[in-house]
Amino acid sequence: MSKKARIYLDYAATTPVDPRVVKEMQPYLSEKFGNTMSWHSFGQEAEEALQKSRQMISDSIGADPSEVIFTGSATESNNLVLKGVALANKNKGRHIIISPIEHPCVMKSAKFLERQGFEITRLPVNGYGLINPKEVAKTIRKDTILVSIIHASNEIGTLQSIAKIGEICRSKGVYFHTDAVQSFGKMPINVNKMKVDLLSASSHKIYGPKGAALLYVRKGTVIEPLLHGGGQEFGLRSSTVNVAGIVGFAKACQLEQKEMKRESVRIIKLRDRLIRGALKNIPGSYLNGHPTKRLINNANFRFDGVEGEAIMVQLDLAGIAVSTGSACSSSNLEPSHVLLAIGLKHQQAHSSLRVSLGRWTKREEIDYLLKVLPDIINNLRRISGNL
Repeated sequence: MSKKARIYLDYAATTPVDPRVVKEMQPYLSEKFGNTMSWHSFGQEAEEALQKSRQMISDSIGADPSEVIFTGSATESNNLVLKGVALANKNKGRHIIISPIEHPCVMKSAKFLERQGFEITRLPVNGYGLINPKEVAKTIRKDTILVSIIHASNEIGTLQSIAKIGEICRSKGVYFHTDAVQSFGKMPINVNKMKVDLLSASSHKIYGPKGAALLYVRKGTVIEPLLHGGGQEFGLRSSTVNVAGIVGFAKACQLEQKEMKRESVRIIKLRDRLIRGALKNIPGSYLNGHPTKRLINNANFRFDGVEGEAIMVQLDLAGIAVSTGSACSSSNLEPSHVLLAIGLKHQQAHSSLRVSLGRWTKREEIDYLLKVLPDIINNLRRISGNL
């Protein structure tokens, strides 16, 4: 493959919009542009598209359409969960449980709530990033109002036993939320089988447009809205609805449901080829996260004696886009809180690299990465005196 290659292997950060999604959205950007709150035909046309999209997405997760709330981003959905549940249930209790490997929007929402007088317990994870469900059961108290555990780590790809944790929370009468942003579209999601009361997912992780996301809110869940206004989205998220974005989100969801099984087999083969090749051909290389309980498209490595940022820059010069962790906090020079939580030292955390595959990843792209990566790491080690 040419050195002028342009290879995208950062699908966990965001995905390109599928051309089929763009085609579905187009009429709602120019022809069917009405406001869903308007009673005339333009508005009702938009409202019909909104409700059709809601039905399509709710069907995909086993929910009732009235339980799916559209938001502008997964960050908004997660903020609404933590702050909304806290505000609505503070008279019952002020204790919330999260994991130490949550997305930054959950971590920072939890810190905000601590400043408001809520108590946050951060459960430990093992070296693979796994939560022990028994620890959840032991940590829940009478004043616990919410447990929020990420389904799949956006950094190391580890998958949690969400159904087991959900069963525990339900038996103790505590709301349970999972951030399913990375897992949604890559594996079957059913809110009833998972026993969740709240679930977040995002369009731009599944080849849909940015600016559209969802929050599943089980019937009977008491939550306070953060945005007040015209009463859109069943009163839980006032704002003019992004119809075009939601139509695109629904189409992307439909395509994922249709193609998930076949695509999963293909991507897992490529992911495993990458992992085997890197660990075999690069001395001092390790896989972060669980070897099997992980996202189909995630490979997170660490390499002794070299900075992950330096590897990323050199790969970019070679035409390959990867990441050192969460794209939402990539400007932060502090080591990843996720990698520190699984027991890595600061230097080890800084030596990590995330490669995430997707719909347009080809075998020859993985082989090209495996070809250039060993030389890049050897050269960086030589420069730093670690070879």
